[in-house]
Amino acid sequence: MKRLWIVCLTLVLFLIGCSEKLPIETNMSKKVRDFTFTTQDEGKLGLEDLKGKWWIADFIFTNCTTVCLPMTSNMSQLQDKLKEEQIDIQLISFSVDPEYDTPEVLTEYGHSYNADFSNWAFLTGYDFDTIANLSVKSFRAAILAPGPGSDQVSHDTRFFLVSPEGKVVKGYNGVNFDSIDEVIEDLKVLKEEGLL
Repeated sequence: MKRLWIVCLTLVLFLIGCSEKLPIETNMSKKVRDFTFTTQDEGKLGLEDLKGKWWIADFIFTNCTTVCLPMTSNMSQLQDKLKEEQIDIQLISFSVDPEYDTPEVLTEYGHSYNADFSNWAFLTGYDFDTIANLSVKSFRAAILAPGPGSDQVSHDTRFFLVSPEGKVVKGYNGVNFDSIDEVIEDLKVLKEEGLL
């Protein structure tokens, strides 16, 4: 019995040693559940389309009066920095108010933040329960429906870095402008290591 225990422990330690460790500090490890949603251009984009690519996701809504304003501004700044650094990565903004945020509304919203839709997609085309479920189960990010007399959805404010295997590996403060530099530095490290 003792010998079996030693063999099992050795195997576990071997597998841990062989597992891929990223060259950046991570703070999450959660697989993204499968999805296919509607883009601002009324196309379809899903997890399958993102396989093999690094991507960054956030959760916003267009009539938000608080945190979405700095978040989307920061995502726009991040998009500009990615171009400067020649880092090819997809940006995904999931609407947490899909009933209001139609593709047309999201297109107008994206234009107001100078979004380049070739690598920044705004997603809708689902019900509130679907996006709340995806947010919690894939990103560990709670979404709360508006209270009585309000149209403001409560949601997580992080930017989430997702690996080519569809695993959320890190969350960044999406409201804090300084987080943009942290994201860029991490992506530069991944690029230098040949992982991006």
